[in-house]
Amino acid sequence: MTQPAPIRRDGHRPLLLDALDLAAAGVPVLPLRAGKLPFGNCSSCTGSVCGDRPNMKAAGPCRCPQPCHGWAAATTDPVVLQSPAWAESWRQAHAVAYHPGGARLTVVDLDDADAVTWARQSLPATRTVPTTRGEHWIYLGSMRSANNVRPSVDIKSLMQYARWLGPGTGTMTHLPDTVRALVEKEKTTPARSEVVSSLNRPATWDATVATGCRHTERYVRTGLDRGVALVRARTESGAGSQAFGVAQFLAKQHAQCPGPCGMDAMGRQIVAAAVSVGVPEAYAERAVTNGLGSAA
Repeated sequence: MTQPAPIRRDGHRPLLLDALDLAAAGVPVLPLRAGKLPFGNCSSCTGSVCGDRPNMKAAGPCRCPQPCHGWAAATTDPVVLQSPAWAESWRQAHAVAYHPGGARLTVVDLDDADAVTWARQSLPATRTVPTTRGEHWIYLGSMRSANNVRPSVDIKSLMQYARWLGPGTGTMTHLPDTVRALVEKEKTTPARSEVVSSLNRPATWDATVATGCRHTERYVRTGLDRGVALVRARTESGAGSQAFGVAQFLAKQHAQCPGPCGMDAMGRQIVAAAVSVGVPEAYAERAVTNGLGSAA
């Protein structure tokens, strides 16, 4: 049985109604909590113990009825959107998000005035939607997502969500090669440091690489495992920032150790977690390298 749309006390249209309208138009949607973030995974999905959803990069068997796994939970099914399993999330929701790739769209997220100026000079005109600090430029066609392809510019499409801020203005045009080239450039950009090396090397920390650490092996493993779980619980758009935060936290924990503590091995494990939810490897490496270095 479906549930009625939640009543908004501020007099605005209920978010669930916006979501249902988008779904009816073929756009997969999901609720966002405060901070423009998806709702966290349930206990059965935390740390990807469920095997992840079939449509994720790490395709798995998860059929959780709750809005777990961020963008991968987005749906056009009105029964799911109005189900009891989603009801509490809608009651707490602050915004509606949509999965551009699921609607065969790509969003060029321009996060400040300089990025908007660049787009107007470099990209073909298309539908635009004002955001808090910049604009979303929406094109017909899907592609791989990537963050920070240039200053204050993210590409949101196949493995990412975008916040719904209204229909915007202008006519959507086909995805230009100029935008695709931004992601290919990001894909081949080398990391700025050698603190974190290629994922071809083992990505698992153990005590043999931490002969100078003042902490117990259990303490280190617990902190690292919790950090990796936090990264894997985020969507592609937030996993890179989470990886930076986890690396920074771990580096501070070991700042007073005589060393070595195996920070490079920890870093590779965090990078692997970020890559597993869709973060480009080069971006994940830079985020972790910067996180490890920020505590120095």
